[in-house]
Amino acid sequence: MSRGFVKEEDQEETPLVPPRADLPSGSTNFVTEVGMEELRAEKQALLDEKSKINAATEQEKRIVSNFITAKIKLLEERIATAKIVSLDDQPKHEIRFGATVKLKIAKNSKLMTYQLVGVDEADISKNKISSISPIARILIGKKVGEETILKLAKEDRVFKVMEIKY
Repeated sequence: MSRGFVKEEDQEETPLVPPRADLPSGSTNFVTEVGMEELRAEKQALLDEKSKINAATEQEKRIVSNFITAKIKLLEERIATAKIVSLDDQPKHEIRFGATVKLKIAKNSKLMTYQLVGVDEADISKNKISSISPIARILIGKKVGEETILKLAKEDRVFKVMEIKY
């Protein structure tokens, strides 16, 4: 039936689902083993949430269900393209995907620690940065004692590698 013959109150809005973290076209979706476990746990939580929808009307239930289904679809696409990188296989003497690095930043005496992870794992509050971020890209391949420079609009920031762990 044409949408023109449907009562206005019966029409449902298409849920707007926020996109997942940006993964540039052509980029490999690297994840750590922990990151893959987190993606699977996130999917299970969404499935659990969907099975327990408590809405006042059938229409509200459908809207919430459609929203969760759309989030699951995006998540399943990300899981399907994920390539797990074993941290045990990474070279211990240089920064690669999954490395946890201690850095001295510019003249700051306090050391900062970051782990280079996949885009879905990145969370600055946990000191996890995306391996495709500008900082991570300048650190890849560096060894303890080496310095690298991140060019910013108003200054150049120098990072010195103090420690690498996997």
